Amino acid sequence: MNHAPSSEEELLQVLSALASPHRLRIIAALARGRVYVSQLARQLQMNRPLLYMHLQRLEAAGLVAGTLETTRDGSSMKYFELVPFALSLTPESITEALRAAEAEQGKTAETGAGDS
Repeated sequence: MNHAPSSEEELLQVLSALASPHRLRIIAALARGRVYVSQLARQLQMNRPLLYMHLQRLEAAGLVAGTLETTRDGSSMKYFELVPFALSLTPESITEALRAAEAEQGKTAETGAGDS
């Protein structure tokens, strides 16, 4: 994510994803490079179901990306890596995200008003 969150929903999704010590630890671990889930679970001393839950939140926010790869023996391994991102949170960026949300709500209200 090389851009500022452009909507209220996107901003909240990113902030929510970053508002967990577990997810911050995952980001720090992935900053060292791409890792498969089992290895990441061992590094962080976290069970895989919990790790997957946190990885899904980070992936939904666009902060990490996962790829499933098949090994030579036919087994599958899920790898995760960071998506390059820089988050600049300013009063202006928050205001812009809220304006975009309000504009979208206004469009929805106008469209819905004619349906009655």
